[in-house]
Amino acid sequence: MHRRDWLLSTAACAAALRVHAAAPTSARPLKWPADFGAHAASRTEWWYVTGSLEAGARLWGFQVTFFRSATGLAAGDTSRFAATELVFAHAALTDLEHQRLRHDQRIARAGFGVAEAASGETRVQLRDWRLSRDNGAAERSRYHARIASDPAGFGFDLQFDATQPVLLQGIDGLSQKGPRPEQTSRYYSEPQLATQGTLTLDGKPVAVRGRAWLDHEWSDSLLDPPAVGWDWIGMNLDDGGALTAFRVRRADGSSVYAGGSFRAAGQAARNFGTEEVRFMPGRIWESPSSKARYPVEWRVATPVGVFIVKALLDNQELDSRGSTGAIYWEGLSELLDANGQRVGRGYLELTGYAAALRL
Repeated sequence: MHRRDWLLSTAACAAALRVHAAAPTSARPLKWPADFGAHAASRTEWWYVTGSLEAGARLWGFQVTFFRSATGLAAGDTSRFAATELVFAHAALTDLEHQRLRHDQRIARAGFGVAEAASGETRVQLRDWRLSRDNGAAERSRYHARIASDPAGFGFDLQFDATQPVLLQGIDGLSQKGPRPEQTSRYYSEPQLATQGTLTLDGKPVAVRGRAWLDHEWSDSLLDPPAVGWDWIGMNLDDGGALTAFRVRRADGSSVYAGGSFRAAGQAARNFGTEEVRFMPGRIWESPSSKARYPVEWRVATPVGVFIVKALLDNQELDSRGSTGAIYWEGLSELLDANGQRVGRGYLELTGYAAALRL
């Protein structure tokens, strides 16, 4: 992991956490709308939206992630200038027609109207990039994301409407991420978000529709010592179901811990134990820039079936050394059943392949 200085490495530790970090040990029930918002007492937190967008025959993948990280550098300092919290953001667009990934990143300390992760409701911003939950105490969420990147030549203004109840990951939103009891996170998802809005490419707007997935997770601790990274999928199934699977991985490719969940439309979620999930790598793609070798096809065995995950574009590697400090792979992928028939679409994330995450 690239470190510019001690401050940036501390921030990278926090912001790079995705399926790994441990969280509050309390298993209190999550409460709405309060837990849609930021949790200032936690070390790190993120709101993560991925999905697919369509206009006619054209298809894109997108992701936007906002992170907040407590620096621990100025605890108790009453100065308005104390950098007690940092906010990061990543945005990316997979353009399948042109076989191209566009992406951008930002970082700023919280405050002064520049960056904020509000408590009580989803409302995060970094300059003119924003993600908000806009309908208060309503039972089903409506989110809005606005991103514009002049350097990368893309932007989007999207609305996401929940079509299903919130999906609590783990046991009532307390999700185990490692072998030690304290290695947990508070974690919920909003799968099957009906999406519509405008995608802008090189200054040209395109009306789009699609399907998205939102994760919100917060935690306090770090990766289990043997871990170098993780593999994760979040998939919207074509029949309305939702599949999550992850594993925390050692350098030799074996699993430190694994888990996930499945929820059929209209039914209760089924959480997976660590022995119930297996990731089996298939085809490898080597990045020409980082030389990292990523498995871009997988067989994932779960209690509800064996699935095949196939990236829709090999080069979906993101270099975030200017913000969270890591190079990782994250991209739009199809989900197939064991017979090779498509059953869904979503995102695959692979970390720790360019270099071990040293937190």
